[in-house]
Amino acid sequence: MSEQEILLETGTNELEIIEFFVNETVDQGIETHYFGVNVAKVLEVVEAPEGLTGSEAAAHPSFLGTIPLRDLILPVVDLSIWLGIPKADNDNEPIIVTEFNGMITGFLVSGVTQIHRVNWKDVESPSRYVASMDTNCITGTIKIKDRFVLMLDLEQVLSDLNESGDAGDGFEDLVSEEKFHALIADDSTSVRELLRNNFTSANFEVTLASDGAEAWEKLQAVKARATEEGRSPFEYVQAVVSDVEMPQMDGYTLTRSIKEDPVLKVLPVTLFSSLISNSVLHKGKAVMADAQVTKPEFHGLTRKVLDLIRGWEG
Repeated sequence: MSEQEILLETGTNELEIIEFFVNETVDQGIETHYFGVNVAKVLEVVEAPEGLTGSEAAAHPSFLGTIPLRDLILPVVDLSIWLGIPKADNDNEPIIVTEFNGMITGFLVSGVTQIHRVNWKDVESPSRYVASMDTNCITGTIKIKDRFVLMLDLEQVLSDLNESGDAGDGFEDLVSEEKFHALIADDSTSVRELLRNNFTSANFEVTLASDGAEAWEKLQAVKARATEEGRSPFEYVQAVVSDVEMPQMDGYTLTRSIKEDPVLKVLPVTLFSSLISNSVLHKGKAVMADAQVTKPEFHGLTRKVLDLIRGWEG
């Protein structure tokens, strides 16, 4: 796949997803499960080599080891095993090669269908049943043609496999003497809780939102109160932290909406996403984000937000 073959204007609340599937063996034959991930995370799709299997010595049974890919040694994860789906045997299975969180990883699936352009408004938050799955890896669902596609949180997959530990350790130097208030928007339950813990430890009061639309609704309430009391919204909220990929309203659209609002534009906004890299920093700048931090740099995020607040003039 070439570098962003189909360009999207930043802040239009659109995204492109690559749809793929995993075939499950069931009593009646085969059942197909459809998933999607943001095209921005996908470098290419390659055919899996023959004889690719896991090892009993692997840290997780879904880890299939590494394969050579030009000048890379590519770690490969079998998504069916990680998802707990008994995958049907299939010839010529593809590996989706991804890059996010500063890592390049391959994910083995049964097949890839096509790329779809969709609007985040059409991505529904996962049902309570889906959200309670042991893997906690589904961030949303979207109906495409006659089927539902589950948006997969690949960051959660890698986080579980790496078991990197408590991202809140070592925050003693980030505790603010003054109490601040942060509004945090992220569609991942686990990330929201990590951020809540980290910012609370740094002496923040924290308000959480599960997507950009909920965050925008909360900011409208802040705006109404500030207008009624004749004060700046910065007196109520000193930091907005937002993921980029979220159902209903993405982080770029949320940021643009804040910065184009005559009252809320004084609020400092920090984007926190696995998609952020040097090659896409221009997207955050285009919607006037005040800072951009790459997941999973939790320490760097808290420090950046504190620096922004302390130097903020509105």
